[in-house]
Amino acid sequence: MTALCIGQHALANRLFVAPMAGVTDRPFRQLCKRLGAGYAVSEMVTSRKDLWNSLKTSRRANHEGEPGPIAVQIAGTDAAMMAEAALYNVQRGAQIIDINMGCPAKKVCNKWAGSALMQNEALAESIAAAVVQACQPYGVPVTLKMRTGWSAQQKNAVALARRFEAAGVQMLTIHGRTREQGYKGAAEYATMTAVKQAVAIPVVANGDITSPEKALAVLTATGADAVMVGRAAQGQPWIFREIAHYLATGEYLPPPLVAEVGELLQEHLQDHYSLYGADSGVRSARKHIAWYVRALPGGDALRRLINTLDSTQAQTQAVRSYFDQLGQQMLRLPSPASTTPTLTNDIDDSHHMQALEESARPLLEEVAA
Repeated sequence: MTALCIGQHALANRLFVAPMAGVTDRPFRQLCKRLGAGYAVSEMVTSRKDLWNSLKTSRRANHEGEPGPIAVQIAGTDAAMMAEAALYNVQRGAQIIDINMGCPAKKVCNKWAGSALMQNEALAESIAAAVVQACQPYGVPVTLKMRTGWSAQQKNAVALARRFEAAGVQMLTIHGRTREQGYKGAAEYATMTAVKQAVAIPVVANGDITSPEKALAVLTATGADAVMVGRAAQGQPWIFREIAHYLATGEYLPPPLVAEVGELLQEHLQDHYSLYGADSGVRSARKHIAWYVRALPGGDALRRLINTLDSTQAQTQAVRSYFDQLGQQMLRLPSPASTTPTLTNDIDDSHHMQALEESARPLLEEVAA
């Protein structure tokens, strides 16, 4: 199979990390790439110029030591501001610019950013064209992530896909839900199939890619050029190597060793603290720790303990003790329940919208202000 390219950038494989506000920072992206992801996009950064030098934005735009290509997602509602934001990020090292038209958070959509832009096709197209024009002199390709539409009655991804392709966008990612759905119900893939058939540029399938067999089923059903994994990578970044192995061989990798997961989490935490500092880092790391252990014996007890600890030393020691004890009980993580390669939703996460709003609140307020 030939390599998938975005502009002049040949990607390592066709397994992508989804941009998730409050999640896909540099430490998380680097870990996912190390464990098999071929491409990762930053969490969205604001197009508001007055906030570019803020600590939060600088952290989100931090790509130090990250293997390329460096992809930065921008969010906003004004074509000129979005073009300027694209240029600013290119000058800071972005090699690919991704436009956010998929975020369903109310604070973003209420200001007509994110997936709300799909309701105004002319504005959406003008933003895409302005960003492409700004990036062209630098040879930086532009990609775009959107949903199937605003609602079940307004699914316009196919029409918009054609307009974005004509504007010069070089890859499209489709999340298989409407904005109205948020993260409820099951992702649908018929719209992705229709988009793939309507355009010549690469199309990436996103939404409920939760297992190796689900990735294969979606690729087969839609004809998509790649799959993008979001929530299923939270706490299990090794899902990318599991999918890659399954796609290549039709066989499953054994679950990771408990000792390996303990070490991966320790490394993740140290990198996380180095980016955010001790005070902020110990608080923002709690969600990552909870995701790692959510399905493991004693995971709830560790989560409750972690939420009471305010130092990096205490946090890392609690994690180390937990995995040392777990390693005495089992060599590998428990095998996931056997699944059938259907296109139904494998994640019951009705609280994900609330988690998105809470974890990304500072960013969403910046975009929405």
